[in-house]
Amino acid sequence: MSTPKIALVTGGGSGLGRVIATALTGAGYRVVVAGRTRASLESVSGADPVVADVTDPDAVRALFDHVADRYGRLDLLVNNAGVSGPVGPADELSEADWQAVVDTNLTGSFRCAQAAFRLMKAQDPRGGRIINNGSVSAHVPRPNAVAYTATKHAIAGLTKALSLEGRAHDIAVSQLDIGNAASDMTAGFGSGTLQADGSRRPEPTMDATHVGDMVVHMAGLPLSANVAFVTLMATTMPFIGRG
Repeated sequence: MSTPKIALVTGGGSGLGRVIATALTGAGYRVVVAGRTRASLESVSGADPVVADVTDPDAVRALFDHVADRYGRLDLLVNNAGVSGPVGPADELSEADWQAVVDTNLTGSFRCAQAAFRLMKAQDPRGGRIINNGSVSAHVPRPNAVAYTATKHAIAGLTKALSLEGRAHDIAVSQLDIGNAASDMTAGFGSGTLQADGSRRPEPTMDATHVGDMVVHMAGLPLSANVAFVTLMATTMPFIGRG
């Protein structure tokens, strides 16, 4: 019987993180789920819950120490933890609210990727995979979401830079850009969402299980192959031609 691969999913207690963690567990991975709320983490069936806030450097160090001490290696990091931030015009966004989104979505993702790199470079056999949760907002913005959009554009740059650096260490880095997966964040889309022309129109969503299936597919590739960027979206959402 083969030894299961070790995966870590941040923001794994709810939403898409929970879906991803559940899919990986079902595919035979030993999954560590990290997040800020113990009760939600402990409710993820079959996963190893660790309370950790990606905006806290000490918490991230403790999280990766836990993975190294308990499992001896890390095969997959899914950088999923993120916040949407307040919705409103850019000139009304407070610096504190801006910084909170940057700290979670961008710095938190970098912090976890950096820790994963250190572990993956040193383990034997070396290497592993990192999948960053981007968004279709890594390509085009929604109205009144400047902080979220800026951080998701930055995640694309982070993915490219880490992918380049990872080549020498058998670390494959990729990005999954998700559009309108059914979740708490998209719960109101069916009743109308603000569009670029100022109107409000309903938008379709897709079953979130497709996100978990895609992560399992990407993670199952050998380290000699990588899906660098993939956009997974509800077929008829207004993304191609948004504006």
